[in-house]
Amino acid sequence: MHEEKEEEAIQRLDDQRRDNDVRGLTAMASVNAHRILSHTAHIIPNQVMKILMCFYDMVDLSILIIGFILILTGFITYAGIFQGTSVFNGLAHAVKGGIFFWYGLLTLGRWMGCFAEYGWAWNIRPVETSGRKAKVPSAEFVESFVIFLYGSTNVFLEHLAAWGDAWTAQDLEHVSITVMFFGAGLCGMLVESRKIRDLLNASLARMDTRQDLYASKEQWTPPRSYSFSMNPFPGLVILLLGLMMSSHHQHSMVSTMVHKQWGTLFVGFALARAVTYILMYLSPPLSHLPSRPPSELVAAFCLISGGLIFIASNKDTVAAMEGHDLNAMFVFTVTMGWTAFVMAWQIIVLAIKGWAVKRRHLATRPRRGTLAA
Repeated sequence: MHEEKEEEAIQRLDDQRRDNDVRGLTAMASVNAHRILSHTAHIIPNQVMKILMCFYDMVDLSILIIGFILILTGFITYAGIFQGTSVFNGLAHAVKGGIFFWYGLLTLGRWMGCFAEYGWAWNIRPVETSGRKAKVPSAEFVESFVIFLYGSTNVFLEHLAAWGDAWTAQDLEHVSITVMFFGAGLCGMLVESRKIRDLLNASLARMDTRQDLYASKEQWTPPRSYSFSMNPFPGLVILLLGLMMSSHHQHSMVSTMVHKQWGTLFVGFALARAVTYILMYLSPPLSHLPSRPPSELVAAFCLISGGLIFIASNKDTVAAMEGHDLNAMFVFTVTMGWTAFVMAWQIIVLAIKGWAVKRRHLATRPRRGTLAA
């Protein structure tokens, strides 16, 4: 009996070591960083330690965007573009195109199930969600807020490239686009507000089933569409932007064709998002699991590729293309290949993450022998 108990104790220790090894492999980087900070905790004051931990979390969350900025600025430096006053045109295309590029990655992430705990993955938000997660607004509200923020800030930035000169018709066109973003983003946020919806229903709120003798309880229950956000303003804004840029006059034929390419891709995103809303309206999601509408894959592809071509449509890049006798289809074909590769890489990375989470869950789950003992 003594020997059997010793063997069981040794077996438990071995199991615990294996579990610790698996956990260590899945979170080695973060553990090492926290371990270094913990060793220096007795040297650094608590307030400074809190600031360092906050900075570490910020870098950990934004490291992908920081890497994208480093790659983009490295390419700009290597090519020797965006010098002098052309820096404003280059920054405008790089920042705006980068936003649409990451918007496409976010759209693909929503299709794969990212942010499902917030109800962003075309699913119903889990009831167990509480605290800060329960207060997170819908994805459409965030999209509308970004559109509103872009429009409200860029109204004052569209004339920087020609500061001090007379306003041209093209400058007024750009300002009009920012005003459209400002108003449409505000409308989108109002549509997503529950308080606004309650105020719009105020005329019927005073009536109830007792006053309406001929109505049943089902006629006073909220429609199924109330449980899911279907906001057309983000897609409408990008649709109009694509139509405008597809017919936007440029200084050369190559530049006009490149602008038409990413404008057409943005129109494709808007049409794909419309198909998604039609599917969600006909069959609203009833599960906490992501519904994964196939039209969102097309939407993500159009946004990612359109954002990359948007970045490449600046004046310096177009001038370099014309100097090397390259046509607009060169940028289009290269971008399509890179877009497909980026989407495949994102799916593989998140699949590896799911495998690691699943393996860690199996490793931390107690075994039958441990429960019996």
